[in-house]
Amino acid sequence: MPDELTPRERAERRRRLAKIFGEVLPEQTIDDASEPKEDSEASQEEWLKRQVPPHHG
Repeated sequence: MPDELTPRERAERRRRLAKIFGEVLPEQTIDDASEPKEDSEASQEEWLKRQVPPHHG
């Protein structure tokens, strides 16, 4: 059980987990970042076209 681990075993476990998954998650990922604002009508039209699913034309 993790509660029964010695401090040395806990440190080793944290080291292995950090090696696999990394130390810390980023504060913000590209997926949750807002898209840059583009004011031109052409850029808004292009954005709209990119949002249409492939089976809709």
